[in-house]
Amino acid sequence: MAITTAPSQDLKADKAADFGDEVKTEEEQSDVEAIAEPWEKYDLNGTPHVFYPLCLGEVLDERYLVEHKIGFGGFSTVWMAHDLKTKTDVALKIFSLGEWGEHETHMQNEILQNVQDTSNLVTCSASFLLPAGSSKSHHRVLVLPLVGPCITSLILDRMSLVTRMSAAKQLLEALERIHKAGIIHRDLNESNCMWGMVPLHNLSRTAKYKVLGRPLKEVIPYVNLWKQGELVQPIEVPQHLYTQKFYLGDFGLSMKLGDLVIQKGYPPMPFCSPDRLHRQGPSFACDMWSYMVIFARLYFGFLPFPDQGQGGEVSSMVRCLGPLPEQWKGLFTHSGALDYCLAAKISKFCPEADQTEQKHMLSIMSKVFTFCPQKRLTATQLLHDPSFKAVMEKYGC
Repeated sequence: MAITTAPSQDLKADKAADFGDEVKTEEEQSDVEAIAEPWEKYDLNGTPHVFYPLCLGEVLDERYLVEHKIGFGGFSTVWMAHDLKTKTDVALKIFSLGEWGEHETHMQNEILQNVQDTSNLVTCSASFLLPAGSSKSHHRVLVLPLVGPCITSLILDRMSLVTRMSAAKQLLEALERIHKAGIIHRDLNESNCMWGMVPLHNLSRTAKYKVLGRPLKEVIPYVNLWKQGELVQPIEVPQHLYTQKFYLGDFGLSMKLGDLVIQKGYPPMPFCSPDRLHRQGPSFACDMWSYMVIFARLYFGFLPFPDQGQGGEVSSMVRCLGPLPEQWKGLFTHSGALDYCLAAKISKFCPEADQTEQKHMLSIMSKVFTFCPQKRLTATQLLHDPSFKAVMEKYGC
């Protein structure tokens, strides 16, 4: 994977008013609305978890110049900004109204205080508050490092298996570090795992737009806002800007082992462990199941337990791994043979792997893809597992 250093350019070359392009046609408007957050998220009358309306070009906390959009989640929007004090680019995660921002801020502090090595974790360097119109509440903002894209099929198709296996090892090391600090992530999925990105802060804004795409934007429609805001088409990071570094982020559902009050929520269905789907509590073992789904995603290029109609992902698990535990029998039933066991899946979808590698991969996946949480390897155990080490050694990791 090529890594380039952005050439130095004259930052004065920016046009003060140049923060992207307004939509001019219905087609452009449809393009923006198809990929941006739903406008309903800004409606105070429609949701208690309303988003903060924002325009490119605003300066937040008298310091952060908002230059582009990165993306959004269920309870936040994420923006690319230039720190006018340090002259570096950062990501601003702006939370909706509600408890989500305060909880993630708390977990960020737990990580910073208790995790010795945070080099592969997306941790905040600062936080501040934004007003919420007429409401007495506020929006929490986390200042995060600017990193690259998350795992997608398009990205995996362009990456070598060497790069993907390096990411798998780095992710496991990051997970081991938070587990050793007594922290359960609880939302390990492909959207929260990201590659690094070459810094662009020595480029002018005009040059950044040439690399990442000019923002296409429209004023938030249909909603009577207390301040102006925009829907913005997000950045597209070209592959030559990816780095080999791999990160774990988004600690909005994370918890300390033993916490009595637990934030509501689950990972997306394809990444959720079967025990969580059957009303068992969060655990390190749940994280390990989610990790192994990502590991398989990186290795195969697709999810190991796809939704195949009736029964969804759980049905796919049963077809691959066998019957569910006896105590779960009333919650899910499935008849039929193991028509797609792990060994057959590895052999079919990785025919280029020799028999030794296939045996190692079967061993790795079988030790985590087990319905009994107590039998799953921990992150530390998997890092020291002979088969895992053999596969990583083969790919130079």
